[in-house]
Amino acid sequence: MNYQEALNYIHTPMINGMKFGLERMQLIMEALGNPQDKLKVIHIAGTNGKGSVASYLSHVLTSAGYKTGLFTSPFLEAFNERFKINNQEIENEALSRITGLVKEKVEAVQVSLSEFELITAIAFQYFHEEQCDVVVLEVGLGGRLDSTNIIHSPVLSIITSIGYDHQAYLGDTLPEIAGEKAGIIKEGRPVILYPQEKETEDVILGVASEKNSKVVIPDFSQIKLIEKSLEGQTFDYKDCKQINISLLGEHQLKNAALVIEAIESIRAEGFKIDGAALIRGLAATKWPGRFEVIKQRPTVIIDGAHNIDSVRTLMGNLTTYFHDKRMIAIFGVLKDKDVSQMIEEVSSRIQTFITVTPDSPRAMLAGELADELRDKNLNAISSESYEEAVELALKMANTEDIICSFGSLYYIGSIRRVFNQLEK
Repeated sequence: MNYQEALNYIHTPMINGMKFGLERMQLIMEALGNPQDKLKVIHIAGTNGKGSVASYLSHVLTSAGYKTGLFTSPFLEAFNERFKINNQEIENEALSRITGLVKEKVEAVQVSLSEFELITAIAFQYFHEEQCDVVVLEVGLGGRLDSTNIIHSPVLSIITSIGYDHQAYLGDTLPEIAGEKAGIIKEGRPVILYPQEKETEDVILGVASEKNSKVVIPDFSQIKLIEKSLEGQTFDYKDCKQINISLLGEHQLKNAALVIEAIESIRAEGFKIDGAALIRGLAATKWPGRFEVIKQRPTVIIDGAHNIDSVRTLMGNLTTYFHDKRMIAIFGVLKDKDVSQMIEEVSSRIQTFITVTPDSPRAMLAGELADELRDKNLNAISSESYEEAVELALKMANTEDIICSFGSLYYIGSIRRVFNQLEK
C-alpha cells in the first residue's frame, strides 16, 4: 500500500459519519495485540482548548527528554499532522505501512470501522511500534464512547473548557455534555479540570468521586500577566515565574496554567520534568490556526473558532488586541452549528464578511451563509473558492485593517496556505 492508497482507504470508511461505541475498537485493537495497553497515555477531553493543551504538554515532555507521541484532530494542511512524535509528523512510508497492517486486521476480523476509528487504531499502533515513552491523546468527540477511550488506565486525564457543541451527539445541556466528557475518567487515576460553571463542574466531580480519582482545578486568580504583544505573552503562575508563550489571548494563559498543574501531577507519577524543561516547552509551543497572526499590513488572523464559546473568545481577543481597527471577516461554517448565534456574537464587531464553503460534507454553502448575514443587515459577499475569498479580502483592506478568517477548522488551513503562497 502506498501513501495515496492509504489515504484513500482511510477516507473511504465502511461506516460513514459518527457511530458511537467501543465494541468495534475492541475488536480491531485485540487483533493488533492491544498496543494501547502498552502505552503511557495522557488523555484530554473538552470542548475548547484540547489541541492547545495537548501541544503544550507534548512540547514540555519532549523538552524533558521523553519520546512523546501526540494524536490530535483535525489537521489543518496535511493529514500527517494528526500523528506526531517529538512534534515531528509521521512519515508517509510509516503511515502507509501501518494503514496496510490495520487493513489486514480489519479484513481478518471482519469489522467495519469509521474513519476516526481507523485513524485511532493507526495512531496506537504507530506509537507502540516507535516505543514512545508517553502519548498525549486528544479525544475526537465527547469522551465516554469516543474511540480513544479504549485505554484503561491513563497516567492522567485532563478535561478542558466545556461548552455547547455537537449537541446532537452529546446532549442539549452542559451537565449532559459534561457527563460525556467525564467518561474518560478512570478508576483511581488523577484528573486535571479546567474551572467550569458549577452545574458542569459538579457532574465531573461526581464522576471523579465515584472513580476515586483525585481532581486538581487550577486557580486562575494566580495568573499574573506581565506583558503581551502580537509576538506572545509573559506571565507568572503561582511559583512559576516569567513564563513566555507565543500563543495569544487570555484563554491561552489559562490553558498554560492548566498544563502547569498537569505537569505537577505527572511528576507525582514518576516523570522527571524540571522547571527549565517546563519553561522551554511552553515557550516552544506552536499551535497553528488558533488566533494565529499569519501576515502584517494588513494584519491577517486565522482562528478555528467554530462554536459559541470559541467565537466569543475570538471576539474578546480581537477587541483586546485591535479595539480600534476596522475588521473584515472570511467566514465559513458547518451547517450543524448554531450559525445564527455565532453571527449574533460577531455582528457588533464585524460588519463586512466574505463567505466560503468549508471542505466538509457538513458544510453550509457560502451562498446560504451570505444570505443569513444579509438577513441580519450585514455586508456579505459569497466566494467560489478560498483563493477568491483571500483576493477579495485583500482588495477591501487597507494596511491598517484586520482580516480575520474563522468559523471552522475544516477550511482555515487552506486559507493559511493561500496567504503563505502569496508571500512567496
